[in-house]
Amino acid sequence: MVITDDGLQETAISSKTNPSKGRWRAAIFIIFVEMAERFAYYGVAGNLFTYLTNVLGEHTATAAKNVNTWVGVSAIFPLLGGFIADSYLGRFKTIIASSVIYLAGLLLMTLSVSVQSLRHHRAVFFTALYILSIGEGGHKPCVQTFAADQFDEDTVEEKKDKSSFFNWWYVGIVVGSTTAILVVIYVQDNVGWGLGFGMLAAAVAAALLLFLIGIRSYRRQRPVGSPLTRVMQVLVATARKLRVNETRYGRGVCLEDEGDDGVEEGGRRGRSLAPTNQFRFLDKATIIDDIDASTKVRNHWRLCPATQVEEVKLLFSLFPIWLSCLTFATVIAQMSTYFTKQGSTLERSIGSHFSIPPASLQVCTGLTILVSVGLYDRVLVPVARKFTGLPSGITMLQRIGTGIFFSMLTMVVAALVETKRISVAIDHGLTDSPRTTLPMKIWWLLPQYMLTGMCDVFTIVGMQELFYDQMPEEMRSIGAALYISTVGVGSLMSSAAISIVQAITSRAGGKWLGDNLNRAHLNYFYSVLAGCSALNLIVYIWVAKRFVYKKTGYDDPKGEQKKAAELA
Repeated sequence: MVITDDGLQETAISSKTNPSKGRWRAAIFIIFVEMAERFAYYGVAGNLFTYLTNVLGEHTATAAKNVNTWVGVSAIFPLLGGFIADSYLGRFKTIIASSVIYLAGLLLMTLSVSVQSLRHHRAVFFTALYILSIGEGGHKPCVQTFAADQFDEDTVEEKKDKSSFFNWWYVGIVVGSTTAILVVIYVQDNVGWGLGFGMLAAAVAAALLLFLIGIRSYRRQRPVGSPLTRVMQVLVATARKLRVNETRYGRGVCLEDEGDDGVEEGGRRGRSLAPTNQFRFLDKATIIDDIDASTKVRNHWRLCPATQVEEVKLLFSLFPIWLSCLTFATVIAQMSTYFTKQGSTLERSIGSHFSIPPASLQVCTGLTILVSVGLYDRVLVPVARKFTGLPSGITMLQRIGTGIFFSMLTMVVAALVETKRISVAIDHGLTDSPRTTLPMKIWWLLPQYMLTGMCDVFTIVGMQELFYDQMPEEMRSIGAALYISTVGVGSLMSSAAISIVQAITSRAGGKWLGDNLNRAHLNYFYSVLAGCSALNLIVYIWVAKRFVYKKTGYDDPKGEQKKAAELA
């Protein structure tokens, strides 16, 4: 038995996506927009630690916490931006609005560093910094999702293009961020902060113009109302029927979804989801009892279709994966803070006239990603495909887990290199000379930067795909925001870890994370993070083994969903 809003049995309606729009011809515009935004973001984030310590005079630990807090807030705001996009504005309008806000923040930041006589210089700078966070909140959850929407999952050829899209999307991100680290950071350190931030504002303005040029080629999905309402309806309906037994009191189950939910401007409907055995208690929301059977118009807060219930199950199943990625995010947060501080103490000269800015070594992470993504897409995937039979070679969960292993290895290597750096300081009597360059080349830090790149190739890209693919279609902007928020919460956890370590070690008589790294014990801090990463990897494997991939209502003749579940 099926009940719909008007009391009549619903007939499914389907129509093909407009073939003249979307695909790579549209996605390429959006990729360039993301490149410009990443160029701007890393132009700020990549050298923010240096600005706070060298220009504003903050202590090392304070600057590290401020950087982590800003990164954290910038990565949590997308949860609000994704909700607004999916519920009210739509992704296209949200991207435009957030780009304007982002541009305003960069202009204010340029003004704050250019006019040294400006009153409340510090307050204006931090205000501009958090205006960028607001712009980031609308931009990040929508741009990637909007680009992925340009590929139709119902078309075999476009579905294959989408699988490759996530790899090359990340290449675009890396190109933008690497260019910022190579060019902008050098300008900031050697020419001027005003010119450096001004370049970022110009890039975002150009990106906004380019995005508007491609307006006629985009496939757009209109907002369908608050997706959180649909979640609450399932929870309330489940609570109302906890004592209802389908065989004794029920008169069937509600199988069909709403008549027009998830319809795009092109007319395409979201696909139904096949029933799963996880979180079985939520299935109570689909049971039709005597009250439901006696009404012609369905009460959304008493009876929910099976697909709506399965959407809530997807959210519940992704949450443990989200939690198990937080330690990973805490590890990679060290790259823009303490990795930079380590580099500032080492020999950075190339020849007699050029010195590498300490933050610029992050470019090695970007180059590692560029090379590794190409090898992953062209070598690893085809080889793995022969053994697994999956189009993606390995599952998304396997990819994420591999990156978590690399994060543990990153901290082990970083701890060993830091131990070496401290021994050099002791051997040369420089323990109490923190501003004296140690006779040790900055290239010793290369392994930890390169391993961080490997972490990104596997875990970050894997999370991008997982939180897009496994989310309900109407909530994919929120899905992108959830994956981004792991970076934000991880950065805030890094700030909290610094405060806790500072408090504990101060009582013991010596700070691990003092301003003088030659007397501090940063290697101990890295070792603790390595141990936490090892424990987190065990937890992640346990969680991944129990994860159930989304099952759609269409046929799966090649058994790809089953294979993915077996390999997870």
